Amino acid sequence: MAGQPGAQRADAKERTPIAGEAFLRALSDHGIDYFFANPGTDFAPVVEAYSRAKLSNAKVPRPLVIPHENLAVAMAHGAYTMNGRPQCVMLHVNVGTANAINNILNLSRDNVPLILAAGRTPITEKGKFGARNRYIHWAQEMFDQGGMLREAVKWDYELRVPEQITDVVSRACEVMMSSPRGPVYLVLPREPLSAPLPEPLGPVKPRAVPAMPHPDPGLIAKLAEWIAAAEKPLIITTASGTEAMGPLGRIAEKYALPVVTQRQRVVCLPSSHPMHMGYDPQGLLQEADLIVMLDADVPWIPAEQEPRHDCRFASVGEDPAFNRYPMRSFPSDLAITSNTARALESLEQALAKLSIPQPRIDARRTRVAEFSKKRKETLAKQSATPSEKITKAYLSRLIGEIVGDDAVIFNEYTLEQDHCPREKPDTFFGNSPAAGLGWGFGAALGAKLAAPEKFVVAVLGDGAYMFNNPMVAHWVSDVHKLPILTIIFNNSRYGAVRGATLSMFKDGVAGQDDGRFMADLNPSPAFEAAVTAQGGHGERVEKPADLAAALKRARDVVVNEKRQALLNVIVPY
Repeated sequence: MAGQPGAQRADAKERTPIAGEAFLRALSDHGIDYFFANPGTDFAPVVEAYSRAKLSNAKVPRPLVIPHENLAVAMAHGAYTMNGRPQCVMLHVNVGTANAINNILNLSRDNVPLILAAGRTPITEKGKFGARNRYIHWAQEMFDQGGMLREAVKWDYELRVPEQITDVVSRACEVMMSSPRGPVYLVLPREPLSAPLPEPLGPVKPRAVPAMPHPDPGLIAKLAEWIAAAEKPLIITTASGTEAMGPLGRIAEKYALPVVTQRQRVVCLPSSHPMHMGYDPQGLLQEADLIVMLDADVPWIPAEQEPRHDCRFASVGEDPAFNRYPMRSFPSDLAITSNTARALESLEQALAKLSIPQPRIDARRTRVAEFSKKRKETLAKQSATPSEKITKAYLSRLIGEIVGDDAVIFNEYTLEQDHCPREKPDTFFGNSPAAGLGWGFGAALGAKLAAPEKFVVAVLGDGAYMFNNPMVAHWVSDVHKLPILTIIFNNSRYGAVRGATLSMFKDGVAGQDDGRFMADLNPSPAFEAAVTAQGGHGERVEKPADLAAALKRARDVVVNEKRQALLNVIVPY
């Protein structure tokens, strides 16, 4: 009978549970659906726990093996954009943590709730179950493993005893889901994680998360009065988000308030909204007598743009002062700590109580309409079909037209948003303010995992594509059945490096070769071959006349054949 399935299940029920089992069940009890794993020698208790869960049918997160840590963290970020639920990634000790820090910095600045769990070199050298038994177990120990990323997480902790494991998970979730959200770090030595628990496993009741902050009514009333009195008001937002779209759109339309989505990371306002004035405050900023900043960490570039000396400034957000930024000197005459959607809803009510002269609103609307008309004329010229070489503007326009309004786009630097309208919420995500390269491909895969019905597109520069561990990413796409479309803006260089060099030394020696030194990525690989090696569809596109058909073919491969596709588009800029 020992070899029969029924006997195995009976044995599983009789086994003393270990802390690793409680860990996985607690993650599930807290709403974590996926366990993104890059395993190492510290994972034995996790492997055992998952093996036991198979026999007992215990509810645990779905495990996914992701062969690079940076990609695993990016995938967790992408999953969060679709479902808004907490995420978990587990890595191998300090070396795995080191590989993940780049994207942890991105998640930290984007307020993504993630448990980054990592093993630890076994504490004991002998005499304990789980003690050191591999050569690497001495050199991988650190005096302070959590110190590697303490500045980038809200909380870090190392498991001490097995009985503590569910409380540790509860505390981690409580902290990371509290406003403003963010990642936490949990170190799990394998001795306590593999140790038996004295009591049977039971469900874990999640703790109530503190409510997001609501605005001070007095401050909202003052802001409403400022808006009512302003002749040339301006709203700048970066990440006000889906919940805020409704009230922001209504306020902007009713009171003729132009909105600039500076370095937009999510869709804040439909591109076609009459008050949407693009993605750069230039022109409006210099004339504004009131600037309202909604979740805008860098609303303008002070070295290049300067507001009026008599302008008033209001900041709104869960952390309107961006206290985790070591140096930030933007002016603020009024700061409102609040969930932005709640603040805008309150502001809408406060404005409704005021009597604003209609001629003032009409004058605002006329001014905004004139600005919008000139802007659209300029954009149309920029994105016109080129005769010889594909331009960024043209490629961006065709992407928007061909992928459709429902596609979810993850943009790592290269897409020009002015030319790629997004009308619906949660259909565009840009890289975090930290801008650590190697995010977009993984984020797109994570979004596809959490929303398999969506058509997901990753738009990357050629340098960013290489940072995204492309062979691993294409493998993950194939093995985990996550077909997405990847579009590479290939200019054979690091555009950001070249741009920064020329911004300082255009007339210096470095400018003599057009800033190509240390930015040159020639010769460019045949990126399209990487995806075909993993069973996908790949094309290289050089001519404007070929671009639309290639985009449609790649789209159809993903949507109809359920295979991944990549376009290597040559864009000299």
